[in-house]
Amino acid sequence: MIRTTLATISALLALALPAAAADDFMATPTLRASVAVSSDVVRVGDLIDNAGSAALIPVYRSPDLGTTGTLTVGQVLSVLRAKQVIGVMTGDIKEVQVTRLARTLASKDLETAVASALERRFGLGDAANITVTFDRGIADMRLDASNTGALQPVATRYDARGGRFDVTFEINNDNSPTPTKLRFTGTAIETVEVAVLTRDIDRTELLKASDVSLERRPKAEVTGEPASRDRTLGMQLRRPMRAGMPIRVADIVKPDFVVRDQAVTIIYQVPGVYLTTRGKAIESGAEGDTVSVINLQSKRTLTGIVTGRGQVTIQGASQSAPMAPAVEQTSSLKRDEVPAAAALAQSLIQAPAPGAHVAQAQIPQVRVSQAPAKSE
Repeated sequence: MIRTTLATISALLALALPAAAADDFMATPTLRASVAVSSDVVRVGDLIDNAGSAALIPVYRSPDLGTTGTLTVGQVLSVLRAKQVIGVMTGDIKEVQVTRLARTLASKDLETAVASALERRFGLGDAANITVTFDRGIADMRLDASNTGALQPVATRYDARGGRFDVTFEINNDNSPTPTKLRFTGTAIETVEVAVLTRDIDRTELLKASDVSLERRPKAEVTGEPASRDRTLGMQLRRPMRAGMPIRVADIVKPDFVVRDQAVTIIYQVPGVYLTTRGKAIESGAEGDTVSVINLQSKRTLTGIVTGRGQVTIQGASQSAPMAPAVEQTSSLKRDEVPAAAALAQSLIQAPAPGAHVAQAQIPQVRVSQAPAKSE
């Protein structure tokens, strides 16, 4: 009888209350195990579901931006009772984690923002080539999560002589019409990527992969066009250089295939005939360079093009450019054409014989390879 009466009273009260009041009356406050807040205080409504009119009551100070704090269930219930909030269902929850939401600005992103603000201004180049150093070592910066706008530079100053910058940014804030301001000072220097020697190198050495590293150096330190690492490999320096020195394009040359006073092979080559003789280089030269050599037999000075290591090719009258060196080549001339080719070679390689003896002169130390004449 008593139970029936209580059920009837409860039903009548539910019918008599407004709909919203009935929801508050029927819903049970329930504790949350994990809480995320964006403001600097934690409120009752952050900690429990169905908090009703008590939802806006502040109970805790929020953790630092971007961090998480932990509270035991006993601590939470004690604070809630002090705020006249009772009857909270906890279930099997043992502790409550509270996380303060934040917007994180990575230090690299801040460097990029400053470089972009200075890009192509004050005599500087691309942002990618500007190295930024802040006066105070800046790690990742955390802002209130309401700062959702982009970093907008509103004041930019730069001293080209000392590389000093002073840049102020604004960020739109969702909770306030006044944007958040951030100011940074430091140095900004334009740099270039350049090949750098890892050890002392003499002029005669060929540059190897282990001899060169790639670094960024202040542009002011590298006068002229900086050399890339790939471009330096296999090349020689124009002068001896010490470890740590940046390499410019003007500092490297092709390796010498012929060295001054070196014994060389002098090659005379025209279509159908290939002649060689001994000689000595008067000057050094890389592949493709024009150098002077002495024919050791005739003592005649000749000018030719370096076509290989220790090889100098003399350009024939019928050649518009030097031909590639050959170890041995078979002539396509017929037998009756060989004397004419030999005479031509003699006029270019051998010293001219006096008077009537020119026609009978021989070409010492010269090989003429000839293929058998084809039958008609």
